[in-house]
Amino acid sequence: MKKRISGVSLYLMLIVLVLVGLKFFSPPVETIPEVDITQFINSVKANDVKEIVYDSREVTYQTKDDKSYHTVIPQEARVYIYDNYISKAIEENNIKVTSLKDKETPFYIEWIPTVFMLVIFIGFWYYIMNQSQGGGSKMNSFGKSKARVLKPDDKNHVTFDDVAGLKEEKEELKEIVDFLKNPKKFIDMGARIPKGVLLVGPPGTGKTYLSKAVAGEAKVPFFIMSGSDFVEMFVGVGASRVRDLFESAKKNSPCIIFIDEIDAVGRKRGAGLGGGHDEREQTLNQLLVEMDGFSNNEGVIVMAATNRQDILDPALLRPGRFDRTVFVGKPDVAEREAILKIHSKNKKTSDDIVLKNIAKKTPGFTPADLENLMNEAALLAARRNSPLIEMEDVEEASIKVQAGPAKRSRVVTEKERKLTAIHEAGHAVVSRSLPGTDPVDLITIIPRGMAGGFTAYIPEDEVNFMTKSQLENELVSLLGGRVAEALVLEDISTGAHNDIQRATAMAREMVKEYGMSDNIGPINYGDGDEVFIGKDLGRSKSYSEKTAAQIDEEVSRMLNDSYDKAKKILTENMVKLIKVSDVLLEKETIKRDEFERIFSGQEEISKDHQDGSSYIKDEDLSKEARDIIDKDGQSDLTK
Repeated sequence: MKKRISGVSLYLMLIVLVLVGLKFFSPPVETIPEVDITQFINSVKANDVKEIVYDSREVTYQTKDDKSYHTVIPQEARVYIYDNYISKAIEENNIKVTSLKDKETPFYIEWIPTVFMLVIFIGFWYYIMNQSQGGGSKMNSFGKSKARVLKPDDKNHVTFDDVAGLKEEKEELKEIVDFLKNPKKFIDMGARIPKGVLLVGPPGTGKTYLSKAVAGEAKVPFFIMSGSDFVEMFVGVGASRVRDLFESAKKNSPCIIFIDEIDAVGRKRGAGLGGGHDEREQTLNQLLVEMDGFSNNEGVIVMAATNRQDILDPALLRPGRFDRTVFVGKPDVAEREAILKIHSKNKKTSDDIVLKNIAKKTPGFTPADLENLMNEAALLAARRNSPLIEMEDVEEASIKVQAGPAKRSRVVTEKERKLTAIHEAGHAVVSRSLPGTDPVDLITIIPRGMAGGFTAYIPEDEVNFMTKSQLENELVSLLGGRVAEALVLEDISTGAHNDIQRATAMAREMVKEYGMSDNIGPINYGDGDEVFIGKDLGRSKSYSEKTAAQIDEEVSRMLNDSYDKAKKILTENMVKLIKVSDVLLEKETIKRDEFERIFSGQEEISKDHQDGSSYIKDEDLSKEARDIIDKDGQSDLTK
């Protein structure tokens, strides 16, 4: 499109230059002076005119000294002026008078404005249609497929060796590769070849990359389209593109068709606001027919990716269409280490970087997150003009990716710093005191993103399921910050908003989804069927108002019990809480080893505290906190 626009601009510039050249370099044209009617009449009466030429409204006359003049006489005034002013002088002086016949405008000249406007309208309509088709150059490209094709000889093709982790997923897909390479082996056995493979998993787990690897391994053409490429504003265009896509694929078989984000076109039919004849549903119907209908697509395998399998149409998921569903989940610690090796291969890293340690500290990271992590570390190293990526760059990048960049320039009052320190220390002390919780890896009161500080945890072991006791401990840990504020400062803040929100959601899931409530029992009260797919307008509720009230009461009870348990823990560890808060105010960030020493009482007073000063004074504490400390025999915080 840009090339086309630049070409039009070039032609316009040439036309303007030609016009300017004609204007300045064309020979001057002699013009006839124009006079008013009075001067014309006076010249005739004075016998100074030799010849008069009438041409419609215009009158040109030549004087006896061979000078020509021009005037304009309205058509309705010509007879009157002639009869009353100049007729007698013309006859007496024998002046030659010539009257030219009125010129008739050719019919094609009269049609020029209409034709011109019609051409402009057609051109504008053509331009709009091209724009709606993504800049296509032909009007008949409406129903043409917009798939990109990767050929087997493409230099950028990938194989299974380029995909780290996903061992079981690659094993599952190797059979597809084997069929594309040697279909006769399966056909002779009487086996029906899978027609479709659906890759399901969270965003960023490598579904698209894995499908490219299948095509690279099989060395077959790879057609790529997204679900949104099918749907247009014109009804029937999507279905036409599906037909064209499969026709092109048949001509290049064996091959793979990959549809990314298939949920854009494959949602359940009859579940939206539109009827059964809207564009999206017609496109889906055509896709269903092409995958397993009367047409024969031997040698064409359809692969698709989505993270919303729950909203896909059942007819799309049945055997004969998408025969297999491969779940591509988040990588474990070993897979994360392998992925980090790939993404750090072309980066200059120092010897102190241990990828295994980075993998342990990034639970829940997808391959896309890990690639972004190493890229951010490289950017941080380049920002400080370092020739190598250091471990501190990776650690800072890890925190930056999860919580945002540090905002050291933010103006924070001393009161807010103390509140944040006590809040984060409350989380850390409560978590450390509970059995089976993840170890505290980092505590900081440096603002990041919307948070004034945060406490990070690193799990010792990666688990797939959570027990009831683990979830209950998680509730207590989440409320530790709010309890610390109320217990130590005798006041609470809005800083616990996110903690309370997460704790409430977790408690409600425990009651409604997991059946972990002793009072309600093992019943699932999850929301019913979606009225409009994708939560467009709401869901139907599958339980009564009485049950809803019981659920609310049980959620409230669980949260109140967790609050009381957190308060009991902090009351028993008040001195440790104050100590952790004090060190946080001094250093702003505490790592795992230092926190363990503080909690176990092994941490010595730093040099900045040798004078016996303390950031948190006795007067900062509530009466209840001072009474607890006095009761423990630690009446002076500086001791």
